[in-house]
Amino acid sequence: VMVSARGVYSKYSIQPASPMDFGAMIKGTQKTQVLTLENKGALTFKFLIHQAPPLRRVLGPSWRPRPGILLAGGVQGMANSHQPVLALFLQAQLTAGMFTVSPCSGSIGPWGNQKITVDCNAEEEGKCEEQLYIDISNR
Repeated sequence: VMVSARGVYSKYSIQPASPMDFGAMIKGTQKTQVLTLENKGALTFKFLIHQAPPLRRVLGPSWRPRPGILLAGGVQGMANSHQPVLALFLQAQLTAGMFTVSPCSGSIGPWGNQKITVDCNAEEEGKCEEQLYIDISNR
């Protein structure tokens, strides 16, 4: 009896690379950008996009975030508090400040891709930046 196996892990790419900058916007307008999450491996993987908690305040100025996507817009926004993980799995979109990301979770088969829409709604004056993480299973 011949038995064989091959150990592999998830391979992926995110385009465009961080940061995603919406630039200056007129108050009351909306801009949309799309990023593509691509599965470049032989295994299906799950992804989950979530907002980074405000750890810089807790951990101090030397803290460095893990890789993710930085969203920036030329307007002021209010940051949401960190959401419970179960709620993140159950929602179709994520709102972080003035940014809305959809879908914020899913599954991508081998060599497949998922278009992720990021909307920026310029409701206040000032600058807004949010840090989002994309967690990939089986890395």
